[in-house]
Amino acid sequence: MRRPPIPAARPIIGDEERAAVDRVLRSGMLAQGPEVAAFEQEFADAVVGGRRCVAVNSGTSGLHLGLLAAGVGPGDEVIVPSFTFAATANAVALTGATPVFADIEPDHFCLDPEAVEAAVTAATTGIVPVHLYGHPADMDALAALAERHSLRIFEDAAQAHGATWHGAPVGTFGDIAMFSLYPTKNMTAGEGGMVSTGDDGIERRLRLLRNQGMATQYQNELVGVNNRMTDLHAAIGRVQLTKLAGWTKQRQANAAYYDAELAGVGIPPVAADATHVYHQYTIRVPAERDAFVAALRDEHGVGCGVYYPTPVHRLPSYARTVDLPQTERAAAEVVSLPVHPSLSSADLERVVTAVNTVAKAGA
Repeated sequence: MRRPPIPAARPIIGDEERAAVDRVLRSGMLAQGPEVAAFEQEFADAVVGGRRCVAVNSGTSGLHLGLLAAGVGPGDEVIVPSFTFAATANAVALTGATPVFADIEPDHFCLDPEAVEAAVTAATTGIVPVHLYGHPADMDALAALAERHSLRIFEDAAQAHGATWHGAPVGTFGDIAMFSLYPTKNMTAGEGGMVSTGDDGIERRLRLLRNQGMATQYQNELVGVNNRMTDLHAAIGRVQLTKLAGWTKQRQANAAYYDAELAGVGIPPVAADATHVYHQYTIRVPAERDAFVAALRDEHGVGCGVYYPTPVHRLPSYARTVDLPQTERAAAEVVSLPVHPSLSSADLERVVTAVNTVAKAGA
C-alpha cells in the first residue's frame, strides 16, 4: 500500500487560531484595528528587539512601502540578489528605481559582499540583502560596505523570523526590514507582512502609505494605497507568534537530524555565530536536479521544492544580461527538503532514506 506523500510545507492552524478569528468576528471590527496594533507591538518585542513594526497585507507590500517610505525612487539604483523570489526586485522596480543584480556566495545563498561592491555606481543608493531560506546574510561585511559608500540597507527577511547574526536579530540592521506572513512561512497570519524600522519618520510614512496617505480620516497627507492588514489576519498572527520559538526549535532539530544522516548531497552549512531558522532545508545535488526531484516525489512520496529554478535576472520581466555564476549554479543544483515542525520521526527517516537512495543511484 502506497504511503501518503510527505508535504514540502504544511501550515499549522489549530483551535487557538480559529478561536481568535471567532473573537474578531464577534467584535464586529474586522478591518485594521486593535488586533493589528497589538500584533505590531508583540511582533516587535518577540522578533526584532522592540524595534517599531508596521503591519501590512503582504510581504511584498511591506518591502515596497518600506522602500517608498525610505525615499527610494526614480533615478536610484538598488542592489539585489537574483537568486530570490521575484518580489525582491519587483518591490524596487515598483518605486521607479532600478534593481541591479549581484551574485551570491556559495555557502548560504545570500548576497556576496564582494559582488555587491563591484556593482556599486554613482547612482546606487541601497542594498537589499535577502536572508534566504532562513540564514542571515553577512551583515558585518554588508554594513561596512554600505558605510564606505554611503548606502542604505533594506532587509528582505521574508523567510527569516528569529534568525540572528552575531546575536542580533535580522530585521534590526537596515533602515527597514520586511517579514512575510504568507501561509508557508515559519509563522503566518493567513496572509500579511510586517515592516520593522528604527526611524520615526519612516515609520510614520509607512503608516500613511498603507492607509491611503491618511493618519486622520479624509485628511490625506500624501498619495497612498490600501495595504492595510485586517484584524482577522492579525488575530491569527498573534496566536502564531506565541508558537514561533517552539516551531523554530523543531525546525532546527529536524535540520540537525538531516545534517547527521544525509549522504551524497551538499548539506547547508551555517556561518559561525549565525542562527539559521530553516524556513527551507536546502541541499545541493550531484545528479541531474530535475530527475533527482522527480525520483523523490514519484518513487518515495517525498515532497520537495526548487527555490528558485530561474534567476530573477533571466525572467521575462527583467531579461538582463549579467554574469552571475554562483546564482546560475545554485539555480541548477538546489533542492529544498521538508523541514517543517509537523514532520514525525518516521517522516524524517523516510526523507533521509529517500535522499540517500536517490543520491546513491545517481552517483
